[in-house]
Amino acid sequence: MSELTFPEELLYHPEHTWVRIANDGTAVVGITDFAQEQLGEVAFVDLPSAGARFGAGEEFGTVESIKAVSSLHMPIEGTVTEVNENLGSDPALVNTSPYGEGWMLRIAVADDADRSQLKSSGDYAAQVA
Repeated sequence: MSELTFPEELLYHPEHTWVRIANDGTAVVGITDFAQEQLGEVAFVDLPSAGARFGAGEEFGTVESIKAVSSLHMPIEGTVTEVNENLGSDPALVNTSPYGEGWMLRIAVADDADRSQLKSSGDYAAQVA
């Protein structure tokens, strides 16, 4: 088993999703290295369409593996602007590159989005230790 990584530039939701927020109010969302390891080999990812809006903590889709079907929770309030279409044909990208090619959504973060549930890399690593 390789050592899990939690990049410091990301923020983490307690339900094992991450968000990379850009200065322009857009963000990228995915699942953590811990989550993909717990799931095992990802076989299918069900994601919403562009234009869908979610509050922080709301379920935005599911990820299916040999072991289980797990809900995906939005780390921060926002509207989906793009879905990673590559996951349709290659869901294993979630396993091989959870913080890179395995990203799930691009969103426009709500102006007044509550960030209180988001954790730093160190705090999330302590949660899953």
